[in-house]
Amino acid sequence: MKWLMVGLLVVFLLLGSFLLTPSPVDSKAWNPPSPPPLTGEVAPNERLRLADLIARGQVYGPEDTAVSEDGVLYTGTQDGYIVRVFPDGRVENWLSTDGRPLGVVFDSQGNLIVADSWRGLLSISPEGEITVLAREAEGTLFRFTDDVDIADDGRIYFTDASSKFHQPEYMLDLLEMRPHGRLLRYSPKTGKAEVLLANLHFANGVAVSPEGEYVLVNETWKYRILRYWIHGPKAGQAEVFADNLPGFPDNLAVDDQGRYWVAFPTLRDSRMDAMHPRPWLKDLVAKLPSSLKPAPQEYGLVIAFDRDGEVITSLHDTRGTHLQEITSVNPHDGNLYFGSLHNDRIGRLPLQAIPGLGDSN
Repeated sequence: MKWLMVGLLVVFLLLGSFLLTPSPVDSKAWNPPSPPPLTGEVAPNERLRLADLIARGQVYGPEDTAVSEDGVLYTGTQDGYIVRVFPDGRVENWLSTDGRPLGVVFDSQGNLIVADSWRGLLSISPEGEITVLAREAEGTLFRFTDDVDIADDGRIYFTDASSKFHQPEYMLDLLEMRPHGRLLRYSPKTGKAEVLLANLHFANGVAVSPEGEYVLVNETWKYRILRYWIHGPKAGQAEVFADNLPGFPDNLAVDDQGRYWVAFPTLRDSRMDAMHPRPWLKDLVAKLPSSLKPAPQEYGLVIAFDRDGEVITSLHDTRGTHLQEITSVNPHDGNLYFGSLHNDRIGRLPLQAIPGLGDSN
C-alpha cells in the first residue's frame, strides 16, 4: 500500500507539472473541410514505385533538386550540405551552407539560388562562393526560408514558411494554426526583398507561371494552393487556385507543358483535423515529446494540375516503402525528380512512363 501511494503521488506530481507548464503554442481553432475522396484522377495507384532511385543511402533529407546545364543533380541535405550527383552516379558533398538548404533553383548565370531555412536566401556561384541575398523583409527576419523560383525577368520569388517557428519546429506551427507565413520577392537590381502576401498558414512551395503572369504558392496547413497575380488586371491580387486537397501540399514546379506538379509529404490526418477545432487540446499536445505527437502516414503522393487548377493525374506509393514523404517534384528533360525531407534517396521517373502523358513531351 505504501508503494502504491508513493506511485500515485509521483503520477499526480508529474501530471500537475505537465498541466502547469506553459504551452509553446497559442493555438487557434479552425474547422477544416471534410477531406475529398481518393477517387477519379487521384485514386491510389503504384506509379511512384516505377521510379529509379538515385544516390540511395548516400543522401539524407534531399528536400529539393535542381539539374544544371551539364546534367549534374544538386540537392540540399539535412546536414547542411549541397550535394552533387553526377551523371555517372558519383555523389559529392560539394559544400556546406552552415544551415539547412531547402528549395534550390538555378538562375540564368548558373548560380544556385538556395532557400536556406536558417540562413535566408542564398546565391552560390559555380565556384562555390556563397552570398547571402536577403535575411529579412520589411523589418521582419526570416525564420523558415523554404522554397524558391525565378521569373524570366530575374526576380526571385520565395517563401518564409513561418515568422515564428524554425524548421525543426514545423509541427508547432501546424498545431498553433496561426498565419505566420509570407510570400516574398527579391529584386537583384535593388538587392532587397519585399512582402507580396502575408498572413499565410505555412507558405511553402512556389512556382512562377510559364508566361510570368502569376505565381502559385502552397498554403500547406490550409490544404490549398493560392495564385498571386504579378501582371494584368488582377496584379497584386490573390485567389484560390486549388482547395481542399487530399494531403499537405509542399513544393511545386511547372513543366514545359504548363502542368503544375505538387508534392505531398503525406495524406490528411484525421487526428489532426479532429484537434483543430479544439485549441486547448492542441496546446496540450504541443507540450508532448515528439515521439508522442501524431506521426505522418508513410505514403508517397504527387498530383499534377492544369492551368485552371484541375487535376490531370496522380502518382502514389501507397505503402511508402519506395518513395515516401515527398517534398518536391521537379520536371527536367523528360523526367520527374522527387526529393524528400527525411528519406535517403532521390526518385526519378520518366514522364513517358505515366499513362496519358508520354506523347506530349
